[in-house]
Amino acid sequence: MINGAHHVALATADMDRLLHFYRDLLGLPLLSDGRIEPGDSPEFEKVVGLEATRVRVAQLGVGNLRIEMFEYLEPIPDGLAPPRSCDVGLRHIAFDVTDIDDEYERLKAEGVTFLSSPQSIGNHGVRSVYLRDPDGNIVEFQEIFPGSPVDRSHVVGMTAD
Repeated sequence: MINGAHHVALATADMDRLLHFYRDLLGLPLLSDGRIEPGDSPEFEKVVGLEATRVRVAQLGVGNLRIEMFEYLEPIPDGLAPPRSCDVGLRHIAFDVTDIDDEYERLKAEGVTFLSSPQSIGNHGVRSVYLRDPDGNIVEFQEIFPGSPVDRSHVVGMTAD
């Protein structure tokens, strides 16, 4: 039985750069930041299927979502091209925002790459935009307006309408 979602995890080659984006630009609170050295946690190594890992692990949280970030120092990760929206696999993390246009302008001024400007999605009462984090992962911002059929009960201060 699944009780709910707990977190998503991102792997990065530059933890400080990724923390700057999610913590400093997006405003997600840092919950923890630590390291795992070889032999510290044989159970962790079994879970991730890697031996003799050296990894920096940080966790951020907002609302009902936790984001774990891993910077593997050993073994060295392979660098891959950023995925496209249509490529197979986990493709984006979505955040509910207020005033999507202000967020778009603020982050664009900081040099964040967007795939488009914010768009109204049909008659669903939602505006949405995709952007990329420093590692090329796709992040979605969506603003759900009152009367929208899209569930927003998870958003702090919102009701399901």
